[in-house]
Amino acid sequence: MNHGSFRYCDVSLPVPLDQPFTYALPETLRHRVQPGSRIVVPFGPRKLTGVILSCHDDAPAVAAREALRLIDAEPVLNPELLALARWIAGYYCAPLGEVLRSMLPLAAEIRSGKVWSLTDAGRDAARQLMLDASPEDPAVQVLRMLEKRPLSAAYLSKALPLADKAVRSLERRGFIVAEQVQTERDPLRAPADRLRVELAAPPSKSRDREGADVPASDPKLNKSERELRAFLELHPGSHQLKDLEATVKNASIAARSLARKGLVSLTPEPMSMPAGPVRARHALNPPQQAAFDEIRAAILEKQFRIFLLHGVTGSGKTEVYLNAIEAVVAEGRSALLLVPEIALTPAMAGQFFSRFGDRVAILHSAFTDVERSEQWRRIRSGAASVVVGTRSGVFAPVTNLGLIVVDEEHDGSYKQEETPRYNGRDVAIVRAQEAGACVILGSATPSLESRYNTEKGKYTLLGLPGRIEERPMPTVELVDMRQEFLETRKQATFSRKLLDALAKRLENGEQTIVLLNRRGFSNFVACRSCGERIQCINCSLTLTYHKRDRRLLCHYCGYAQKVPTVCPKCASEHIYFLGLGSERVEEELHQGFPTARIARLDRDTVTGKRQYESILHEFSEGNFDILVGTQMIAKGHDIPNVTLVGVISADVGLGMPDFRAAERTFQLLTQVAGRAGRGSVPGIVLVQTINPEHYAVRLAAEQDYQAFYQKELAFRRALHYPPFSAMANLLVRSESKEAAMRMSSELALRFTPPPEKLKIMGPAEAPVARLKNEYRYQFLIKAASRKALNQLLQSVRCFALEHKWGATALVIDVDPLSLM
Repeated sequence: MNHGSFRYCDVSLPVPLDQPFTYALPETLRHRVQPGSRIVVPFGPRKLTGVILSCHDDAPAVAAREALRLIDAEPVLNPELLALARWIAGYYCAPLGEVLRSMLPLAAEIRSGKVWSLTDAGRDAARQLMLDASPEDPAVQVLRMLEKRPLSAAYLSKALPLADKAVRSLERRGFIVAEQVQTERDPLRAPADRLRVELAAPPSKSRDREGADVPASDPKLNKSERELRAFLELHPGSHQLKDLEATVKNASIAARSLARKGLVSLTPEPMSMPAGPVRARHALNPPQQAAFDEIRAAILEKQFRIFLLHGVTGSGKTEVYLNAIEAVVAEGRSALLLVPEIALTPAMAGQFFSRFGDRVAILHSAFTDVERSEQWRRIRSGAASVVVGTRSGVFAPVTNLGLIVVDEEHDGSYKQEETPRYNGRDVAIVRAQEAGACVILGSATPSLESRYNTEKGKYTLLGLPGRIEERPMPTVELVDMRQEFLETRKQATFSRKLLDALAKRLENGEQTIVLLNRRGFSNFVACRSCGERIQCINCSLTLTYHKRDRRLLCHYCGYAQKVPTVCPKCASEHIYFLGLGSERVEEELHQGFPTARIARLDRDTVTGKRQYESILHEFSEGNFDILVGTQMIAKGHDIPNVTLVGVISADVGLGMPDFRAAERTFQLLTQVAGRAGRGSVPGIVLVQTINPEHYAVRLAAEQDYQAFYQKELAFRRALHYPPFSAMANLLVRSESKEAAMRMSSELALRFTPPPEKLKIMGPAEAPVARLKNEYRYQFLIKAASRKALNQLLQSVRCFALEHKWGATALVIDVDPLSLM
């Protein structure tokens, strides 16, 4: 397709410099380039992949370097997504190149690596060394190989056992130089279990690359290639490559070689998707029907509207989502459903597959690059019109968008904690507005900001006040652990009431969920003699003890060490373990109920997507009696046989130095309580606490969202916290404490006197003063006006650039969810 001819293009690159770079276009590319396509360009000594922002004929002031190669014939980002990227970069004060990189799940197609070549000095040295040195010398061998042509670092390492050491030595002496290159990944490198193979031509003959007939017994083929070819002639059709490895020796290598010769065709196999239980379509009850009718009317009128679907746990929000998506698909438009946790994706996707079949695509971060890329392409081609994804799914290239559903809209997982620090829920609203689509925000515990927006008329509130089929809400009881200690004189993990309830559930064949909002075995290790706590060497945090691995671990930077036998400060042997973790809760349950089948679900037991799915599947199938876990078990799971939920240390989050601590505690307790009694047997929830009077704990037990909302809103209004102000958190960080303090002081002077309509607190040490070897100082900014806040933040970015701060020295977090 001819798109006009242009001499230059402006490219956004994934570098901290927030500006486009202009490149000249060679004759071969001038008719082919389009905004939104990826292009390979030189940048310093490297070659980088960037996204074309615009094409033009305006010559830049400085001579432009020439672009190297166009990756996409058709744009991977349409104008709508490019506009969304610009909005995110502006609103969240992030470099546009970083935003665009996070929007593209196509890293699987681009491979980065070093290519070594000889310098002029290296050519002279090669001739001299070949005369003087032994031909067996690895340095001589490397030089000899590079004399013929430049070679990749990976190739050299494979070809010569001692190449790496020789390469380092030759580089130090200036004989060879490396260039960073990016190449498209060969699709034939996909794993054997993801490839299907078949003959590329009728078995009587096929054609080689020159077009000549190739007989079946071509002597140029090696033994494995001939055997595989013969097998495929005898068994026509498509075969999974992995299956052939048992029949034909080296089938995988042979198939890839034959494919390059054009004798067989290799095609990637579509990803297998969860079948999902075939769920009977439920007739909507009156509140569900009323909510759906209002949503459908907006869909049919193609209006941009935001609905806050506030339904108690078990009220049937998912059925409303499914009906709304059906209405959108019937109109020939697409729908996007966002869920907060990877763990929820399979459960939710199963329901969607049973309703929409192969029109469903899944996007989430636990997929491999190849899997994500494949799903992304299905969506862009229009083959999938219903997309289920986690946070980054908001960037899915869906065409003709009609609806975005954000399930559990209050959840902190929608906020990205590295650049660009966007909130998926808020980006979804901006995207829907541009597309003229509807948004449904669903939650049993809506965020204060969303609920307040219904009062201001920005969102429409839809309520589902009761559970489906008139099932009763679970009975919630607070267990005061202070009283428990006075009566038993024991500092126990489990109250007597919870132990009795657990025993009763095991007797009746019912299931229990036990929630503790901490990983590990105990919180920290300390010395009884001097009080020293064992801290991370990179962060100002105590290390968490993991008994199963017999090590201390930092949950922030991943640093690990063995448990010391003596105190590193005073050499005392009196080391003891304080606090409580999910691993210890699991161990104590094993001791108390030796015959019980117990599973644990937290970030330590789950390292990949399959483990999430298998643990939850086994539990829902009744193969475990008790599931112990952290907050990932608190939401979204619908397991009818769970009749008891026990919460250990309900108030663990209330002591955090964060104005959202009470809201988080209320949400977590309400959500986990909602896992009980979702079947025919009513559920009970036992919440162990040392703060039974705290309004977040008490009102969660009463399941009274409205009372909590009013009380928390009054607190936020008095202290000018969101939703009554716009807010940003500025972090200044450096590996040098002096540098971090100096930069913070410079910024403090920049804020004197403070601008109008803005309140600036700081600089102060961040609550976690040192993290991943960096010292951190913090400014908290509240603003009556979003415009004034954005202007200040943009000026701070300019200030950091003018003063030549390092690329990572300044962190700007707009609408922060965590102040740690």
